[in-house]
Amino acid sequence: MEKRLGKIPARWIPVIVSVVLFTFCLGSAWADITAAKRWIDAEFQPSTLSKQQQIKEMEWFIKAAAPYKGMAIKVVSETIPTHEYESKVLAKAFEEITGIKVTHDLIQEGDVIEKLQIQMQSGKNVFDAYINDSDLIGTHSRYGHVVNLTDWMAGQGKDVTLPTLDIDDFMGKSFTTGPDGKLYQLPDQQFANLYWFRYDWFTREDFKAQFKKIYGYELGVPVNWSAYEDIAEFFSEQVGEIDGRAIYGHMDYGKKAPDLGWRFTDAWLSMAGAGDKGIPNGKPVDEWGIRVDENNRPVGSSVSRGGAANGPAAKYSLRKYMEWLRKYAPPGALGMDFYQSLPYLAKGNVAQQIFWYTSFVSSIVVEGLPVVNEDGTPKWRMAPSPHGPYWEEGMKLGYQDCGSWTLLKSTPIERRKAAWLFAQFCTCKTTSLKKTHVGLTPFRDSDIRDKSFTERAPKLGGLVEFYRSPARVAWTPTGTNVPDYPKLAQLWWQNIGEAVAGEVTVSTAMDNLAKEQDRIMERIARSGAQGDKGPLLNKKRDEAYWLNKPGAPKAKLANEKPQGETIDYDTLIQAWKEGRVK
Repeated sequence: MEKRLGKIPARWIPVIVSVVLFTFCLGSAWADITAAKRWIDAEFQPSTLSKQQQIKEMEWFIKAAAPYKGMAIKVVSETIPTHEYESKVLAKAFEEITGIKVTHDLIQEGDVIEKLQIQMQSGKNVFDAYINDSDLIGTHSRYGHVVNLTDWMAGQGKDVTLPTLDIDDFMGKSFTTGPDGKLYQLPDQQFANLYWFRYDWFTREDFKAQFKKIYGYELGVPVNWSAYEDIAEFFSEQVGEIDGRAIYGHMDYGKKAPDLGWRFTDAWLSMAGAGDKGIPNGKPVDEWGIRVDENNRPVGSSVSRGGAANGPAAKYSLRKYMEWLRKYAPPGALGMDFYQSLPYLAKGNVAQQIFWYTSFVSSIVVEGLPVVNEDGTPKWRMAPSPHGPYWEEGMKLGYQDCGSWTLLKSTPIERRKAAWLFAQFCTCKTTSLKKTHVGLTPFRDSDIRDKSFTERAPKLGGLVEFYRSPARVAWTPTGTNVPDYPKLAQLWWQNIGEAVAGEVTVSTAMDNLAKEQDRIMERIARSGAQGDKGPLLNKKRDEAYWLNKPGAPKAKLANEKPQGETIDYDTLIQAWKEGRVK
């Protein structure tokens, strides 16, 4: 007796179920494609890809993400506009297109590092992926906690690696490559510390004539610290006020807090000229004053071990920072931290800042601000930061942050693959150009050269010209000489903070910093945690032994008070456009 379901023969039921399931899956897939097309049309424009190429990338994501559909993952980054866009917009788009839910937490940079440390030390999965500064490349390439992306993309992660990712298009790939030539992090955004100045004031004929009469050379973009100091003095003491408002020739911050460390580790010593020649970082001595041997093993940061953290250039740089902060910055700057100082330039009463993070360009191009013209063009410009008297041609000239996707081995493989898909979604060519326009932290060469940025360049104060120029390679993150960024970075604000507060002398502060860095590197060596990649400290010698050798540590200034040197801004920009480094 044949069983029946209503009027349908039982033998037909498996066929019908298959058809229903196929139709459901097809409908679901088409819903994903529909969502992708909607996002492409409504949000992901402009793009360096055609819409058809964007759809092809999204089709790949839908297919690659199918095994992880319904999964919920957690990622984390510091709080800047670029990552806010990823958290609020890209995470939602990714879920609608792939079915993978992403919680993208936004916390302070120091907290990101703390969470990362907890996961590395405990082996427990705290987040499925981190957007973590490439400053930790020396840490990641030595400890073995981080996934080597070069091998991952060719091996375990091959099935979830976007064929059109185009690693060579990432401007910061050299920053995230270890001494072994392997890629450990995927750049997600980057921004430089550049010189910021009031172009409208610098081009005023009365100010130009007055400056030339007093200092004997043209008012312009300072090439060296001597010129920067002259300009700071000029606007603070010679000009003093504009339209009844007090103005200042310099801006900085000095509160004893963790972010004071960034003020120095973000390449202040390299700007002074403390390290050796070499791009992306000085070799054998880097901008932290840490020397490495021919095998890239750290051998010391004290001058007595061949380092430069407490050398003449390092001490000079701290003295100048403290002097300028007290003499030329607005009242209260000494007690400000990084975050409190950020909005100050937008008030319109500061003439220049020796370095300023370009990640905050988006907040200072807002129409209606005192530093923006009625037509939306800025009254300010950005240019290379001036270098100190120890600096030599061929050295890095400043700092560039490169926030990068980082995967840990302690993250379960399936969660790691899902997180890697989101990382690529945030950096693929379908989404990257729009993200760059929102956050103004370019990381793809193809994006910054797009015609949409050519059109927008006049309103961005030199940002586009800088990132299109060969000069951009002289601004680099912390390099591979630093064996443990979290442990060593905290020493900087504590020791420098004591000098700024007047608790110790400059010389004592830098001597203590160098000794403590060496002490931590000795502990790392004894632990054996980094194996044959870890520190192997030089024996102490008389400082004169190292100071008399070529390169860092350098014994003395070439000239205690060199003549100020400036360059015309428009001449500088023209040199960049012609592919020349100035």
